[in-house]
Amino acid sequence: MPSIVHISGKRKRSIARATIREGKGQVRINSKLVSNYRPELAMERIMEPLQIAGDEITKKVKIDVRVKGGGIMSQAEASRLAIARALVAYTKNKELEKEFMSYDRHLIVADTRHKEACKPNDSKARKKRQKSYR
Repeated sequence: MPSIVHISGKRKRSIARATIREGKGQVRINSKLVSNYRPELAMERIMEPLQIAGDEITKKVKIDVRVKGGGIMSQAEASRLAIARALVAYTKNKELEKEFMSYDRHLIVADTRHKEACKPNDSKARKKRQKSYR
């Protein structure tokens, strides 16, 4: 196994960079332990790849994630993608990658959807200006 692996993940405007190395099972998001991450739904989303990988892998590594940009859930999705990719790259385990893909494809493959841009002279992406004939 390599000593250190750097992997990134993106979702909407968020970019997460994960660093994985030998350790005792610690996972930190922006220098905070993942168990202290709030809201709880975001924490559970981040924990999914760790739970799928199992204790035999996650107890032997230390994962540090730096994430910036976007909103709370977007950052959680980017972190989850980076963690899953980092675990696969660190272990070089094709079975683990297949497990991630069968659970949720977006653990390995980035979701490329973005917010639609606003059109000129309109208030929102799809909404049109009202017309008044009086």
